[in-house]
Amino acid sequence: MVEIVQSWELPIAREEDIVFVRRKARALAQERGFDAFATAALTTAASELARNVWVHGGGGKAIIEELTDGYRTGIRLTFADEGPGIADVDRVMQGGFSTARSLGLGVSGTRRLVEEFDLQTQPGKGTKVIICKWTRF
Repeated sequence: MVEIVQSWELPIAREEDIVFVRRKARALAQERGFDAFATAALTTAASELARNVWVHGGGGKAIIEELTDGYRTGIRLTFADEGPGIADVDRVMQGGFSTARSLGLGVSGTRRLVEEFDLQTQPGKGTKVIICKWTRF
């Protein structure tokens, strides 16, 4: 059974908030004993998804949760906005597609960096992405 140990809700209301979310995710991963690769993966994912909330969703929030399953520590990040949503999820998940003239690797690349990934979107109502990374045994 997964238990939430502690939780933080961080606004993404200005571009500087992206840096704060990334730093909080990295610091928590380092404090909880994630290896260098896992820490870098989580930090990169946090940065990419926070930027998506800011750029595509017009702002929103990030929720960072420290988890335990009794053996390992996990960090779950939830990114939510009330922006336009994603009209073509399949195309976005293939990578290489962006409405912001970037590389378009944020969402699809993030999925490859974490053990758990869930994307919920509704055109006109916003997007929520939930990711989770766990320490190794």
